[in-house]
Parts: sequence; C-alpha cells; structure tokens
Amino acid sequence: MTTRTRTESVPTPAGEARITWHTAPGARLVLALGHGAGGGIEARDLQALAAALPARGTTVALVEQPWRVAGKKVAAAPKVLDEGWHGLWPALERPGLPVVAGGRSAGARVACRTGAALGAAGVLALAFPLHPPGRPERSRAGELTGAGLPTLVVQGGRDPFGRPQEFPPPAGPEPYGIVEVAHGDHGFAVPKKADVTQEEALAVIAEAVAAWLEALPR
Repeated sequence: MTTRTRTESVPTPAGEARITWHTAPGARLVLALGHGAGGGIEARDLQALAAALPARGTTVALVEQPWRVAGKKVAAAPKVLDEGWHGLWPALERPGLPVVAGGRSAGARVACRTGAALGAAGVLALAFPLHPPGRPERSRAGELTGAGLPTLVVQGGRDPFGRPQEFPPPAGPEPYGIVEVAHGDHGFAVPKKADVTQEEALAVIAEAVAAWLEALPR
C-alpha cells in the first residue's frame, strides 16, 4: 500500500494551522494528532503512528497548532488551543470519514476537551499530563473522564506527569483502555539499559492504537 503525504495550511480564529496528511487509499477513518507544548509533530510517537497506521486503513493527520506554525516558543493558553482545534476541524472532516481526536500531552488535553462537541468518533490520549510532575494533587483527570467518548490512554511506565497506575478507572463508552509502555518517559523514550528497545516501545504504541481503532464502532 502506498501512503500519500501532503501538507496544507488551514486558517483558524487563533491563526494559521497546518495539517500534514499521511493518507492511505481505502482508509476507513482519520486519526487527527496534535502535538505537545514542548515540541511539534516530529515527536517519536506521532511519527511512529503516521508511519504505521496507513497500512492498517487509517489516515493520519498531524496537526500543528497556530502558535507552532508562527514560530513561537511558548504554547498558547488552553482556550486558544481549543479555538485553533475547532477552527481546523472542518478540514479534518473533508475526506468524509469518521475522525478520531487525538494528541500527545497538551494535544491530548485539547482532544479530550473538544472531542464530544466536535462529533469525534473517539479520543486517543498519548502521554496525557495527568498532573504536573511531583504535584499529584493538581489532577487533570476530569478532562479525561469527561471526554464522553471511547478513549485510549497510552502512557509511559515512568512518566513523571502520571504513571499508568495513577489513572482513574475506565469511564465513558467502550472501547476504553489504558496501555502502559514499559520504561517510557513522557516522550516514550526508554533507557538503553531497559529490557525493551526504543523500536519495540514504539511498536507497542502502534499496535495498541491500531487494535483500538479497529474496535471502534463503525
């Protein structure tokens, strides 16, 4: 299967956003993935999914928020991030397929906050920042449990923003799940001394996400 890649600019109320499409012929849905506050779509987990999922029938749309497109170093406020996501959503729906809202870290929070209102088919939360490092009392669990959609959380086993065992029990419609990436940090990097390689850790992410997407109601 040949994956087609293209990039488009999309105007939003928060400024110009950018979508990099990884499109496979015969796709049955679109997975939209936003980046975190400390980086862009070059993140290893986002790139791994963009490389793996088109062969499994999913078009992957890597979304760059307006602040990132504008070259700013500091992420916009949550309200502005949500405005940008709302503004670009019609472009994600243009292929005429169900759209799953997703992202890593801050991008996962945006997907959780906006997915239901936008009519997303589900929410994929990669490295969800459950709380600031060392501050478990400042939980953001409400954003996750309040998504109201089928949800998959993929979390590194040593993520300082929340380890898998800290997450609340399943909530919302099925399929719902929490997948641990052993030894992974907030960026899913694994130490060289770990009993899994970096490639194996990324393969765990790709396989878990592919299986969850295939289980979504059609």
